Amino acid sequence: MDSGIQGFFKNKTVFLTGGTGFLGKVVTEKLLRTTEVTRIYSLIRPKRGVPIKDRITTWEKDPVFEVLLRTKPDALQRVCPIAGDCLEPDLGISEHDRRILTAEVHVVIHGAATVRFDEVLHLALTINVRATRLMLQLAKQMTNLVSYVHVSTAYSNCVISDIAERFYPEHLHSGSDNILALGDLVSNELLDKITPALVGSYPNTYTYTKALAEDVILREAGNLPLCIFRPAIIMSTYKEPLNGWVDNLFGPMALCFGGARGIMRVTTVDRDAKIGIVPADYCVNVALACAWRTAEKSVKNGKVMKPPIYAFAPSENNLVSYGSFINTSVKYRDIIPLTKMLWYPFVLCISNASLFPLAAFFLHTLPGYLVDMLLRLKGRKPILVNLYRKIHKNIAVLGPFSSTTWNFDTSNTKELRQAMSQEDLKLYDFDMEHLDWEDYFKTAMYGVRLYIGKEQPTAESIAKGLKLGKRLKVIHYAFVSSLVSVASYVLWSLAKLLV
Repeated sequence: MDSGIQGFFKNKTVFLTGGTGFLGKVVTEKLLRTTEVTRIYSLIRPKRGVPIKDRITTWEKDPVFEVLLRTKPDALQRVCPIAGDCLEPDLGISEHDRRILTAEVHVVIHGAATVRFDEVLHLALTINVRATRLMLQLAKQMTNLVSYVHVSTAYSNCVISDIAERFYPEHLHSGSDNILALGDLVSNELLDKITPALVGSYPNTYTYTKALAEDVILREAGNLPLCIFRPAIIMSTYKEPLNGWVDNLFGPMALCFGGARGIMRVTTVDRDAKIGIVPADYCVNVALACAWRTAEKSVKNGKVMKPPIYAFAPSENNLVSYGSFINTSVKYRDIIPLTKMLWYPFVLCISNASLFPLAAFFLHTLPGYLVDMLLRLKGRKPILVNLYRKIHKNIAVLGPFSSTTWNFDTSNTKELRQAMSQEDLKLYDFDMEHLDWEDYFKTAMYGVRLYIGKEQPTAESIAKGLKLGKRLKVIHYAFVSSLVSVASYVLWSLAKLLV
């Protein structure tokens, strides 16, 4: 017998934006594998010379769909691409496709966004805010719409440390309508120049425009059966459809891989600060449960007066610190090391940002120049100096998030779990209170090795990595000992001069 969520999606047509992204793929896979959804219309940005249908066809070789296609070989035929672009007027959707969407769609999951923290404001405003308004306008024309899930972020209101599941329009210097109007009046160049004045206390354009997008919903959602889903930092999957699946480097995943390669050896972080990370498959389960619950509430109440907000973050009874995260990640250098390490993996955590440039010079920049010099002598292209510039830029951008603890109220999400049936709780698990962090980090590190490092976890591969790790360990400690000896000699010489 179908569970509530499965029953809800049965024979439904879903319109998904952001479907080609990391989370979007997991949403698509889970819907196709666990429900009898009729069709998924997926908004896909056209690429020159590549038909949008081919973008879906390539998924047949994507690991994330392996489990699905083994049991349902034709499942991807239920995914229908809709050509569109969040940067374009009317989302770049043709009149023909708009008629299809307005006539057929029952559920909207709007996940498309630029997640770059340092994105120029005019682009972030267009993709994250204007596109949200355009999606609402489109949804209001959908005659069969029963549920709309807007994917935001738990950090959309990170200007305060205790964040409730409510709207915070008071933190914006100016409302979304005024900022969008300003974007229409001035050039992109001018808008980008005045970014600091507009962003104010928000740490970057991403969180600022996500806050503006929520303001758009507060002002313009009207009677739409809509909710806002606020996930924390999304990491690799835990159990579904594959253990530790990830397809790109972002946020903490970059730290995991950079540390495992022995490339990133120093960062700015408060080891005691709590890290707000959540597994991707748990996020998807929350999103689907939100869609079901929003439809249920709208049917019972006739309409949703103010969109409910569902925050998803680590449980207050099961928090994890940055120090634990880094320690657990680094320890896998002695268990499943990569076979292509540059140096023996370690990560020096510096809480004082003013000391970071000095440490980065000796642990990143100087070695980078030496390695690049050797590469040039061998006739190869230098890579490390430019790579470290990018790493240092990312560390600076992520600084506010690696040194602060936020307290997220998740009362609505807890009530959501309580409303779910036992069958739903098994199929769509997102219990963060009982998440085994040690096991999850282990899964994530295996996933990084396999899906990012492209190294199978075979006995031969692991043995090769362990052998390289031992050699690099000897070199590392020999180098450290030499530095200590030189420093000691210099200090001893200076002491003799002063006596």
